[in-house]
Amino acid sequence: MGTSGSEAGGVQGLVGSYGEMEEQNQKLESLQEGPHDMTMGGQMKRLLWHGGSVWDAWFSAASNQVAQVLLTLPYSFAQLGFASGIVFQIFYGVIGCWSCYMITWLYVEYRTRKEREGVIFKNHVIQWFEVLDGLLGRYWKIVGLVFNCTFLLFGAVIQLIACASNIFLINDHLNKREWTYIFGACCMLTVLVPSFRNYRLWSFFGLIMISYTAWYMTIAALAHGQIANVVHSAPTTKVLYFTGATNILYTFGGHAVTVEIMHAMYKPVKFKYVYVFATLYVFTLTIPSAVAVYWAFGDSLLKHSNALSLLPRTRARDVAVVLMLIHQFITVGFAVTPLYFVWEKLIGIHNTKSLLLRAVARMPVILPVWFFAIAFPFFGPINSTVGALLVTFTVYIIPCVAHMVVYRAATARQNAVEKPPFFMPSWTGVYLVNIFIVIWIFVIGVGWGGWASVTNFVQQIDTFGVFAPCYQCPTPASATPAPPKLHA
Repeated sequence: MGTSGSEAGGVQGLVGSYGEMEEQNQKLESLQEGPHDMTMGGQMKRLLWHGGSVWDAWFSAASNQVAQVLLTLPYSFAQLGFASGIVFQIFYGVIGCWSCYMITWLYVEYRTRKEREGVIFKNHVIQWFEVLDGLLGRYWKIVGLVFNCTFLLFGAVIQLIACASNIFLINDHLNKREWTYIFGACCMLTVLVPSFRNYRLWSFFGLIMISYTAWYMTIAALAHGQIANVVHSAPTTKVLYFTGATNILYTFGGHAVTVEIMHAMYKPVKFKYVYVFATLYVFTLTIPSAVAVYWAFGDSLLKHSNALSLLPRTRARDVAVVLMLIHQFITVGFAVTPLYFVWEKLIGIHNTKSLLLRAVARMPVILPVWFFAIAFPFFGPINSTVGALLVTFTVYIIPCVAHMVVYRAATARQNAVEKPPFFMPSWTGVYLVNIFIVIWIFVIGVGWGGWASVTNFVQQIDTFGVFAPCYQCPTPASATPAPPKLHA
């Protein structure tokens, strides 16, 4: 880890003790749970239901990082242009990996300190606000709790909006608001999944589904070719440019559930590598599909925030729509599960072994998700607004600032469980990267991105109104989509 001499020996001792505590806790959990059920049913249950490996974490991280936003990235390219769209994807992917690394670093520090004190996290899921509380105190806990919960709430809202937007493409007998009622009720089923360790099967199939949709969009757009008189005029205005950039910031801000996924792993310390490889795979889905669809349809995407609505209806497109629906349903579960944990801790039932009691108690959490999805069905613009006002602080600014504060003292750096990475063996380098990210995200993401995204969001309300029954639906007379006002 870039250390030498006696200091290296101390570091190895600390890291070794962390690994030993992991092994001891796993053995203790195995003893408390009793012998494994060796019947066929028991083996199938472990195979499909109990996941905590590196692969499970990779499936969860990759599947959660790109969901409905895949359908809005061509819309962002129509706002940014080819060059800026590709550059921003790579740039925000890289700094997303770094800020996720800061979260994993602090989690390992917090958990190691607690386990040295004899704390055993049996039936208790560690969450980000608890990490901040344990390392920095009550006020940090409140800030982390407010931003994290609000972001996850609206993350679930966005997925629910996307469900209605997609199903309308293959069945327009009901309007999008009516479909939102139906899918909101279906999302109640997420209360039955106890933790992220039980998402093994869903994460695996979710990644297959999103991969199919991404490559369908790429191939279908190239096969379709460019529409007549296609125009690629982006970037044209500051509002559109920074709205698109903030949507990409939102795309690579999916690590708000990092701590919960790490806690579900048998070896949480490996998540920092898992997330990098998940991001690299996501690049193979997001960049080709966005480039291909924007190349084929150009500026017409400004009136169609859902890229699937421009592709011709075929059996392959209908399959993509159905798979996206299932994947978005899974992603709603990813977003609300941490909220379930917070609610369980608030009402005092988080440590209970009764899954039925926990499931019933969780039901009120889904109600605000349902309400906001009906009130603000602005598929596309809402991504950028959430990205500018919530993602910026939740997964970029707060982790980087918290890391700098935790290790501001020389003794804290000397006794740190995790040391600076091999490619940056200096604490000064770590601090410089964190300072750069905080300044960039605050100025570009919160400042310019917030101004552009809120301006665009307000224009959607002015055009379509709150509780719009069918956002961007074809009008009966012309059968063409009603364009939102995108320019001030």
